[in-house]
Amino acid sequence: MVPAAPRKSRLRTDAFLTALALLAATAIPLAAQDLGPRPTFPETDPNRVELGWLLFYDPILSGNQAVSCATCHHPDFGTSDGVSLAIGDGGLGLGPERVVDPDNPPEERIPRNAPGLWNLGASEFTRFFHDGRLELDPTQPNGIRTPLGADMTLGFDSPLAAQAMFPVLSGDEMAGHYSENEVSRAVRQGLLSQPGGAWDKIAARVAAIPEYRDRFDKALPGEPISFTAIANVIADFITFEWRAVDAPFDRAMRGEIALPEDARTGQDLFYGEAGCATCHSGWLQTDHAFHAIAMPQFGPGKAARFEPHARDEGRMKVTGDLTDAYAFRTPSLRNVTLTAPYGHSGAYRTLEGVIRHHLDPVGALHRYQIDEAILPDLPGAEDTRILDTPADLDAIAAANSLAPNPLRETEIAAILAFLGTLEDRAERLGIPEKVPSGLPVVGR
Repeated sequence: MVPAAPRKSRLRTDAFLTALALLAATAIPLAAQDLGPRPTFPETDPNRVELGWLLFYDPILSGNQAVSCATCHHPDFGTSDGVSLAIGDGGLGLGPERVVDPDNPPEERIPRNAPGLWNLGASEFTRFFHDGRLELDPTQPNGIRTPLGADMTLGFDSPLAAQAMFPVLSGDEMAGHYSENEVSRAVRQGLLSQPGGAWDKIAARVAAIPEYRDRFDKALPGEPISFTAIANVIADFITFEWRAVDAPFDRAMRGEIALPEDARTGQDLFYGEAGCATCHSGWLQTDHAFHAIAMPQFGPGKAARFEPHARDEGRMKVTGDLTDAYAFRTPSLRNVTLTAPYGHSGAYRTLEGVIRHHLDPVGALHRYQIDEAILPDLPGAEDTRILDTPADLDAIAAANSLAPNPLRETEIAAILAFLGTLEDRAERLGIPEKVPSGLPVVGR
């Protein structure tokens, strides 16, 4: 007679194998379901997209006709610019190689890191900039809220289009120094969307170029060339060009491929005990909310021109709520491997560096050294004033809301491997050979 014990063991083995097979069959759908609805994107018209493509790379939109949107949002740097705090107007070159123009030096660095543009056309993105100061708001007259007021939102198709007005009206970014060109003069005089203001001056430049006139007639028949029309087609281009939703992560979630073992381990940590998905949630790995995590600050800080340089208080400057002090928008992690440096100040030059900051935010803040950043040389810049002021560091540390969460070295490596599976180098039109203005194409 066959002993009972082996038979009982065989039954347990069969049940165990069946359970494993069931788990393998159901893991992908369950994980996908937990991420919620997939991102949705509006349809784009090819004529509008191509027009926006040329305008995005054309310096004609800047006051001195020397920088374009692509100066700080270039595909060679993952749609960012590869530096912590950029030099906009008054710089020469691209990315970390950008230097000060000795004939037109900038007044200061741009106070915040240039964010990547991946998936910004998705309907899930309703807030823009690190502090969310421009956002979709149905209670506002034109459905968009901005500190510049309702008059500055009329005519934009979306918040993504409306955000295009900010760089061109910033002296340090695109407009230029006071009195050195017609756009910067209008900006400094407070003449923006009014007739004859900065918007009209930029639009008139574009309208004076026959190829742009022809392209606008084709893309927006019957519409005048206006600043808002320019911004709307640039938003269409961004929506079309930098849609990154077919990474290895997406294909694995669809059951088409299996991620490498280290990336699967990292995914389990990311959505499990490491707690990354508490904020970096959903398909785009962001909750679109604002969090204070004691990110180091340096450079000029964020202050009005009539104020002394100050720490960047983030979302609180928008809401006036003290609980929002030093809180910044959770970035999407799509193509995060391409968009270094990291943080609203670009404090960390490596992805590993910013992950380690998350493990002990306050400790990392107090240990921070400026050589973690990538800063083009700017003579006279007082970059470490905030870092050298204990009261400033204490204020940033006190607002931190992220508890320490130590991880082993192998776990950090696994999370890095998982983040690599979010990379989708989606690029469709690339960099144009030339632009209708005849000005040099940035990065070409």
